Amino acid sequence: MIIIGELINGSRKRIKQAIADRDADYISDLATQQAEAGADFVDCNPGTVGEQEVADMQWLVETVQQSTPKPISFDSPNVDAIRRALEVYTGEVRPMINSITLEAERLATMLPVVKEAEANIVALAMGDQGMPDQVGQREAVAQQLIDVLTSEGVPSDAIFLDPLVAPVSAKSEAGSQVLQAIATVRDYCPDCHIAAGLSNISYGLPNRHLLNRTFLAMAISAGLDAVIMDPLDEKIMAQLRAAEAVIGQDEYCMNYLQAYRAGQLEV
Repeated sequence: MIIIGELINGSRKRIKQAIADRDADYISDLATQQAEAGADFVDCNPGTVGEQEVADMQWLVETVQQSTPKPISFDSPNVDAIRRALEVYTGEVRPMINSITLEAERLATMLPVVKEAEANIVALAMGDQGMPDQVGQREAVAQQLIDVLTSEGVPSDAIFLDPLVAPVSAKSEAGSQVLQAIATVRDYCPDCHIAAGLSNISYGLPNRHLLNRTFLAMAISAGLDAVIMDPLDEKIMAQLRAAEAVIGQDEYCMNYLQAYRAGQLEV
C-alpha cells in the first residue's frame, strides 16, 4: 500500500497559520513524523490562491525536502504552483502531481506539465459533467482518462486513479459505487495505481475513524493500492497492515509482524 501523508494542507487552521508565519520547524516536524509513521509521499497543499499559492508552494517544498528524503505530492489546482514546485524539487524519487481530470480546460493546462516532468499523476475520475454520482459514471470517466494519459505517453504505473470517494451521509450508495469503480478500474488497467482520499467517506457522521477504517479494508479488498490519509492515526495504520495481510499483499505477513514487534497494532 502506498501511503500519501495528507497533514500538510493549508485548509487546516494550524497549517494555514504555519504557512503564513513561515514556521519551518512546525512543517518540518510534521513532515518527519509522517515519513517515520510510514508515509511514502508527503503531500503539500498550500490552500491559498494566485501568486501567493506559488510562493507558498515553493516554501513548502523547500522546507519539506530538507526534512525528509520522501518524495513530495504537489497538491494544487494552480498550474503555476505545480511548475514552481517542480523547479525547486531536488528529490531523487519521482514526485507526484495532484491532480488532473478529464475536464477539457484542466487537461489542456496540466497534461503538458505532467509529460514534461515525467511525474506520477493523481487522475480524478471527473469530467466536464462534474462530480460523478450515478452508477457506472466513475468507471466510464476513469477509463477515458486512463486512455488519454497513456496515449500521450504517461506510463500506466505513474497513474494514480482517484475514483472520488463521496460521503455516505449524503448518499447511502456512495461507498458501494466507489468500491465497484475500484474493482472495475483494477481489471481495466492492472498496472495503474488506484488512490483514494479516505476520510471523505465519513464526512458529516460521528465516530468518523470507525467508518474510515472499515472502508479502507473493503477498498483494499476491491483493489485499492494507494491511500491519501493521516499516517499518524495508529488505529487506521493497524487496520491497513491487517487488511494487507489478510488479502495476501504482505508476503509471509512480514509487515504485520514488524508492526506488531514495534507495538503498532495496539488497537
